[in-house]
Amino acid sequence: MVWYGFRRMMSNETMRRVVASQRDEITEHHIYRRIAARQPLDANRRLLDRIAADELRHYEQLRSLSGRDVSPCRARVWAFDWISRILGLTFATKLLERGEAEAQEVYRALAKDADAAQDIVREEVEHEAALLNLLDEERLRYISSIVLGLNDALVELTGALAGLTLALQTPRLIAVTGSITGIAAAFSMAASEYLSTKADNPGRHPLKAALYTGGAYLLTVGLLILPYLVVGHLFAALGITLATAVLIIALFNWYLSVVKDLPFGRRFAEMAGLSLGVAALSFGVGYALRVLVGVDV
Repeated sequence: MVWYGFRRMMSNETMRRVVASQRDEITEHHIYRRIAARQPLDANRRLLDRIAADELRHYEQLRSLSGRDVSPCRARVWAFDWISRILGLTFATKLLERGEAEAQEVYRALAKDADAAQDIVREEVEHEAALLNLLDEERLRYISSIVLGLNDALVELTGALAGLTLALQTPRLIAVTGSITGIAAAFSMAASEYLSTKADNPGRHPLKAALYTGGAYLLTVGLLILPYLVVGHLFAALGITLATAVLIIALFNWYLSVVKDLPFGRRFAEMAGLSLGVAALSFGVGYALRVLVGVDV
């Protein structure tokens, strides 16, 4: 593609932004190609190969404008490769697309003077976004099971630990009691999810749904109880546990906001409010019971 005479009209700042966008395109080409190479020969791999080809074509179009060869950012390629391994294919690819806002501004500015840039704008805004919505990943089919285990563990265990903190006042005793409560609840939740999925959701495997629910619950239990095992001060341990709960809620809702295109703020506030509200009520109940029963551990 030739951008007739347009290169001579560009300011230094415009050229800088074009080259930066060019680097982004070739970097994302290598990211998509590397992620695709790890997928089985299925619809997801064909989809990712197609996006990688689009990114390479965008790079070539921008190179014809800048007249420069640009190398990819190897650190970013490596980082997104591992993000896709740890947090999943859909999360990595959608996070990539969220980072294209600056490039789209460059293309819109160029589109005012060069018709060819309009093709890139259309593909970046519409084509790739539509393609990414077609990605099929197992963990997303079981996201409701993960939400169930995570949410119940956060609400129930933060409340239980807050109440036990006032009732028992011994960090290791609280940790043991909380662990027993949490593990029993995880098994109960996993069994309930198995039966529920088997009865009402033929599109999902009941055992996998149960494992996702129970696994999310147990992981949350471990993270919330850990401060009582490593921190000697009772209320410091409770504070770290509550901060950990808020951090888990924030990270999980950010993950959902990326993969499901959901609003972050409202969901985070609702989930954090429920967990901390239950913890505050349970703290009061623990204090009241300690006074009424006269327990002094």
